Amino acid sequence: MTETAHPHPDPELERLVAARTAELTEMLAWQANCWDDERRQLARQLHDSLGSSMTALTMHLALLSQHIPAENTSMRDRSAQMKNLLNGIIETNRKMQLDLWNDKLEFLGIKAALAELVPAFGAGHGLAANASLPEDDSPYTREVGALLLRCAEEGLRNAAAHAQAKRVDVILDDDGEMTMLTVRDDGVGPGADALASGPKRCHGLRLLRERARFLGGDLVLKAVDGGGAMLQMTLPREQIA
Repeated sequence: MTETAHPHPDPELERLVAARTAELTEMLAWQANCWDDERRQLARQLHDSLGSSMTALTMHLALLSQHIPAENTSMRDRSAQMKNLLNGIIETNRKMQLDLWNDKLEFLGIKAALAELVPAFGAGHGLAANASLPEDDSPYTREVGALLLRCAEEGLRNAAAHAQAKRVDVILDDDGEMTMLTVRDDGVGPGADALASGPKRCHGLRLLRERARFLGGDLVLKAVDGGGAMLQMTLPREQIA
């Protein structure tokens, strides 16, 4: 019986593939950072322009309402309706800003951003959501802070939308050498190849993984003992301070 000979790998081809992979990873990371910058700028514009205008309109309406005679109930009712409408627009604008960019991340750090995000997400989706955060809020670049926050958001969304989870925990650890963000839920758990490269599968997670790899880290999604899933991003500390 003749054994089939396996061709030796071509070193030049391997070098070209590695170089191309590194180039694509860098391009994806750059594009994702551009998206984050655009979201941040748009959120700031909504705050500075629309937000301030709505606040000014509320103040003007309050002054006008003071001059409506008490007996003019129809005008008072109309004024109250306008006030409720403006309050609704202000709240919608605030939520849009938060969805685009969390200002706490930039001004107070990732610890404050996660402390706000996790319980708010749990309350909005009927989950018992808890955040375990370090005592110290280590400094990170804007790029790294946004990446950690995006990882937490993606893990929370997956737990609510796909895992049928009832509880989710977000844990941030930093031992001085590695920074690790873990999102663990008690849901049905991921499939056998959760981060497969096939079409229409985990594109958000795969993009996060490429961004992490660009910084020398990694992202994994796996089942945990007892049921559920664990999404975990690790980043080397010396690359991100």
